Amino acid sequence: MTSYNQPYRPGGFQLIPPAIKIIILANVAVFFLQTTPAGNFINTIGALWPIGSEHQGGLPFRPWQLVSYMFMHGSLQHLFFNMFALWIFGAEIENYWGTREFTTYYFICGIGAAVINLLATMGSPYPTVGASGAIFGVLLAFGMMFPDRYIFLYFLVPVKAKYFVAGYAFIEFISGFGSKTMGSDNMIAHFAHLGGMLIGFIYILIKRNEYTLSGFFSRFRQSGKKNGLKLYRQDKSNAPVSEEEINAILDKISQHGYASLTPEERRKLLKAGGK
Repeated sequence: MTSYNQPYRPGGFQLIPPAIKIIILANVAVFFLQTTPAGNFINTIGALWPIGSEHQGGLPFRPWQLVSYMFMHGSLQHLFFNMFALWIFGAEIENYWGTREFTTYYFICGIGAAVINLLATMGSPYPTVGASGAIFGVLLAFGMMFPDRYIFLYFLVPVKAKYFVAGYAFIEFISGFGSKTMGSDNMIAHFAHLGGMLIGFIYILIKRNEYTLSGFFSRFRQSGKKNGLKLYRQDKSNAPVSEEEINAILDKISQHGYASLTPEERRKLLKAGGK
């Protein structure tokens, strides 16, 4: 039986799981199109243009850019390192969560990063491209799921994932305020990176059920009526998850698939992965 602190591997561990494979192929294909005569048109309509950029010599923002910018890159080096990071940190996450859950998380992080970047770069004439916001969300997920896993900086220096992620976030925060135009003029959208991490953090907390909207407003719950509506719901997420429970959940996945799990079973699986 697979141990609860290891990823579930239906049919064996997939070196390049489906979602990551499709995302990488799509990014490579779009980058190839960017190098063709149609590249200028693709860059114009697909990059994430800041709100109000047309008043500063740029082009206007369009809603589809919240997604299209994630498939565009400024250079082959930019593309390579983003896709390499997606594979290194994302493969185990997708094998653990399943393709549908991973894909949802990836695009939520990418779109959330775009929204935060729009707020941080409002009025700037510089567009943003790249999958970095979504990939920083994946990096955050890896740090939360496997906090004590070692990452080797420059293939030499071992650093636990939780410290690596925290350090990277701090560097991005400082770098974002150090940029003259909030990270856009030097081709690095630091606030998009931070946005991907922030949205990923919120998403994972919600999925683990550690924080809920009702919990935030618990102090305002109704009183005096036994049957009255209460905004507070008791949080049971701190209850320990036994290895027997996780083994039973993994057996259920093996027989019926990840989609057969109840919300409580999914929460326990995510909570076990965070140990």
